[in-house]
Amino acid sequence: MCTKLPKDALEERLRWVLPIVNKEIKLKDVAILFPQGKRTLERWVSLYRECGEQGLIPKSTRPRTYPNETPIRIKERIIELRKETRVCSKKLKWKLEKESIPVKERTIGKIIKTEGLTRKYRVRKIKYKYIKVPLTKGELVEIDIKYVPDLINGLKYYQFTAIDCASRWRYLEVYDGMGNDCAIKFLNRITEIAPFKILAIKTDNGTCFTNRYIGYNKSANPLNPRIHEFDIVCRNKNIIHYLIDPGKPAQNGKVERSHRTDQEHFYDRFKFKTVIELKSKMKEWNEEYNNTEHCALNGLTPNKALKINN
Repeated sequence: MCTKLPKDALEERLRWVLPIVNKEIKLKDVAILFPQGKRTLERWVSLYRECGEQGLIPKSTRPRTYPNETPIRIKERIIELRKETRVCSKKLKWKLEKESIPVKERTIGKIIKTEGLTRKYRVRKIKYKYIKVPLTKGELVEIDIKYVPDLINGLKYYQFTAIDCASRWRYLEVYDGMGNDCAIKFLNRITEIAPFKILAIKTDNGTCFTNRYIGYNKSANPLNPRIHEFDIVCRNKNIIHYLIDPGKPAQNGKVERSHRTDQEHFYDRFKFKTVIELKSKMKEWNEEYNNTEHCALNGLTPNKALKINN
């Protein structure tokens, strides 16, 4: 009696078929114990007599044709858009709908994954349960600074960014420094140009925004510390200034995420010879950003979200 387990499917089938072929036992008697039925056993025996062991090797049951397969032209368009825009499958779905091409988001995701157009790395995301309070436009604006990646004529420049948490409307400016004067100049500019009244802003703990961690200890009276110039301007404009916790940029997540978009879709694609060219291209890019569909807005653009909130 054999007690050794078969190594593969071929060996398992031979154990059932060979005793029948060698006339050691009748097929009808083996079929009583065979779990897959008499018809399958008869087919195996027939295949063995015709082709030998090769006939018992399992073959793929994958269909040769797919009636519901996505047409090749649509696949090519999806791949073309992915390479041009590098946006997610949900945004690709919205772009294709504008071209009257209805494709499911899951189908688009499978196509770009098969073509190797997904990210080569995966970041494990820690999921927190946040209570999302609906905001109105201008109720909270996040402000942050991004370094312009390359030097221009040997000088370093800085991108100041402000993004509205409700509508994702955004405004950018470039300065040759990141001191108090540049931060105040940007705040004055954003309050003038924003299509809504700014009620509160949120920044990190950079020295151009606050002196909480360096200025308080140097004050003559620590109980009545010197107020930062940026806070004075906020107070004069009746704007509340919030600070994130030190070392937790995720609390300023919307503006940080927009900076990644800037890097991938703007700085990685263009090189600038002069600061005038940088400012001109940045203005065009900011207009494009404000007219691009956002997943957080369920397919609306920031400019459309502003009109809806009206």
